[in-house]
Amino acid sequence: MILYPAIDVFGGKVVRLRQGEYDDSTVYGVDPVAMALSFVDQGATWVHMVDLDAARSGEPVNRAVIASVARAIAGRAFLQVGGGVRTQADAEALAAAGVTRVVMGSAAVGDPALVRRVSDVVSVAVGLDHRNGVAATHGWTESSGVRVDDLLSQFPTASAFVITDISRDGMLTGPDVEGLARAVSLTSVPVVASGGVGTLSHIAELAAVVGLNGVIVGKALYESKFTVSEALVVLS
Repeated sequence: MILYPAIDVFGGKVVRLRQGEYDDSTVYGVDPVAMALSFVDQGATWVHMVDLDAARSGEPVNRAVIASVARAIAGRAFLQVGGGVRTQADAEALAAAGVTRVVMGSAAVGDPALVRRVSDVVSVAVGLDHRNGVAATHGWTESSGVRVDDLLSQFPTASAFVITDISRDGMLTGPDVEGLARAVSLTSVPVVASGGVGTLSHIAELAAVVGLNGVIVGKALYESKFTVSEALVVLS
């Protein structure tokens, strides 16, 4: 199973939100490139980045930062980026910046055919962020009214699903193991877990979910609950 250490960027800084609330954020650093390199130095083979500014406004204000991270880890690790990837042009610009895989959330839920078109240009993960199983969109500020389970069959060209339980995100209280196992059983597309991981035991619980592709970890790393190296030992 793949570990995806996360770097959320807001105003050029490394931050974490609680339950997707922009007014409840903590700054953990001012240098996303240094953060990414620290993760890769510990053995991470992927880095997951989210442009929170773009997720909320659609404006790619952190694209230069993303390109700098891509250059810094090139040849050592892959870069997955989400947040405000709403058009094919957005995806193409990120691919040109060195991004390995883009994560499309709101735009994908609103137009599944867009994922098929973008997949011809760059690898696409579909981000399914949900509250109580119902997909949320536009920086988690709106409800789609559609259940995640019903969306899993709509994206045959997706290279992964990134499934985030918003109620658990940044809370360190544990992942939705049951919901993730159900998602894995409903699709042949790789599923990546996001939200709630706070201990190495949580990592072990996810590793026990047969077929789960990976786990995104953010706040637990920044709060020194464990390190990338320690998590990789559990997953090895």
